[in-house]
Amino acid sequence: MVYIAVLGHGVVGSGVLEVFYKNNKSILSKAGIDMDIKYILDLRDFPELPYAEKFVKSFDPIINDPEVKIVVEVMGGLDPSYDYVKRCLLSGKSVVTSNKALVAAYGAELLEIAKNNNANFLFEASVGGGIPILRPISQCLAANEIREISGILNGTTNFILTKMISEGMAFDEALALAQKLGYAERNPAADVEGMDACRKICILASLAFGRHVYPEDVHTEGITSLTLQDVKYASAWGGVIKLIGRVRKLDDGHIAAIVCPAFIEKSSQLAGIDDVFNGIMVRGDAIGDVVFYGRGAGKLPTASAVVADIIDEAKHLGARKYVYWLPAEDGYVCDYLKASSVFFVRVGTQDKAAALKSADSLFGKVTEVVCPDMPKNEAAFITPELPEGELERALASLSSLDFSIISKIRVLSDL
Repeated sequence: MVYIAVLGHGVVGSGVLEVFYKNNKSILSKAGIDMDIKYILDLRDFPELPYAEKFVKSFDPIINDPEVKIVVEVMGGLDPSYDYVKRCLLSGKSVVTSNKALVAAYGAELLEIAKNNNANFLFEASVGGGIPILRPISQCLAANEIREISGILNGTTNFILTKMISEGMAFDEALALAQKLGYAERNPAADVEGMDACRKICILASLAFGRHVYPEDVHTEGITSLTLQDVKYASAWGGVIKLIGRVRKLDDGHIAAIVCPAFIEKSSQLAGIDDVFNGIMVRGDAIGDVVFYGRGAGKLPTASAVVADIIDEAKHLGARKYVYWLPAEDGYVCDYLKASSVFFVRVGTQDKAAALKSADSLFGKVTEVVCPDMPKNEAAFITPELPEGELERALASLSSLDFSIISKIRVLSDL
């Protein structure tokens, strides 16, 4: 018998218990071994549940019980999750987690500890929720040299942008609806400011390219400054706005990584991914483009991925699954200002022709963007591709000529 402990009985934790017991016969058959959940760590009591006797309020019984071979961490955050997971791995217990903040901050260290103690550390649910993505990258696409991973990695922001695009809702109105429907937290900062997507692209980059990438090394922008007018310009250009997380392998061995709102063409495989759904495109040298699509969050989709990792670890007790990457290295993630980009720019002006002429002289030849009901006191254009540092200097020069910069949004025509 393999005994399991679950740390946390919130949305995901309760989903793990629900899936584990609802599909128990099938799960045990797939694992090829008897398993049961012995402990559930939570400070609250749940006397109404059929497994109420399994709850404990201290971590000590779990870490001190040699019968517990697999620990599931679904508490979230870093404290005390990091300490508990580290102690479990040091004691030889395998760990499954859905905690993207934990993996993004400490993945390399925890994988090294797992390696040294003949344990496994799996975290499929930390990126795509119920969408399988980490296992396909590490196993199914192992013969490929991964060139790029780009995707819509946050369901909350995608829902908000969908409402802005399809129903003409202002950002604040769409956010309020997302909160009402339970798609956004009361404090939605991690979603709308891009940090959730940043943690996920860091995990994907670390796995795909073999070296740890920290969130603080990835330039991250959210969607809070986007307006309905930006959405209209995107449509006039021939696309939509999505919050994109992207990492690319450069010819010199370094990587370029960013999270930002971007214009993408309507023909893109990511453009039609709407509402709370996520889509992740992996670009390999042999396979070309592969897109993984589904619900990126939610109680049961996330629990599905967690339980799949439990099965995997139960099948590999005493044998390591080779999920691993090296520690971070200074300069590995290139400065985003050195990466080349294309910008969509809106400027406030009483003289559109003068603004476009000045833009031509500063950026090189720009392409004007016109939408049917654009304000009369502004101009909009697409820049040529230039290093971001040069684009920023040109924008500063344009601003110094008394043209106010209303918005700048990256254009990703190659997705």
